[in-house]
This record gives sequence, structure tokens and C-alpha cells, in this order.
Amino acid sequence: MDMWHNGLIVPLASFVMVVLIVAIASMRKMREKELEAHRELRMREMEHEQKMKQMEIERSRLELEKAKVTKNA
Repeated sequence: MDMWHNGLIVPLASFVMVVLIVAIASMRKMREKELEAHRELRMREMEHEQKMKQMEIERSRLELEKAKVTKNA
């Protein structure tokens, strides 16, 4: 009980509380940045998939035109 009265616990507890608050705030910011990075990565992935589908459609169209030209020649 003597430790409660010597004035060590209150400043120490205050310091620990401030450290915890700063740590929690930092973790929250880090998590938000991580989620934003995942969102951006997913958007890039979706754009890439769309481009790949468009290229596949274009390739199929060119193959069809080539087959028509070969058939008519």
C-alpha cells in the first residue's frame, strides 16, 4: 500500500495511458491506410481484368476477320 502513497503510481499510470492512446491512434491510422491500399489494389486488379477481356474480344474479332479473308481468298 505504501506504493500508492509515494506518488509513483499516478504519474506512471498517466504516462502509460498516454502511450496507449497514442498507440491506439497510430494503429487505427495504419489500419485505415492498409484498407485504402487494398481498395486501390482491387481497383487496379479489376481494371486489368477489364483490359484483358477487351483484348481477348479484340483478338477474337481479328481472328474472325482473318478467317473470313482466308475463306474468301
